[in-house]
Amino acid sequence: MPKIKTCRGAAKRFKLTKGGKIKRSKAYASHILTSKNAQRKRNLRKSTLISAVDNKNVRRLIPYA
Repeated sequence: MPKIKTCRGAAKRFKLTKGGKIKRSKAYASHILTSKNAQRKRNLRKSTLISAVDNKNVRRLIPYA
């Protein structure tokens, strides 16, 4: 069997937790921050887990993570 190529864009965006779940960062935190309130910006800094529906597709993109 040949090796599977890792999608480098996905490898930079997703990390695996110790329990095997996939962690991601939140969107909408990069620009136009003046119109967002402080609490919203603070919550955007936190990482979160991907939804269960996307799990299979993301695992296919990062096979060796």
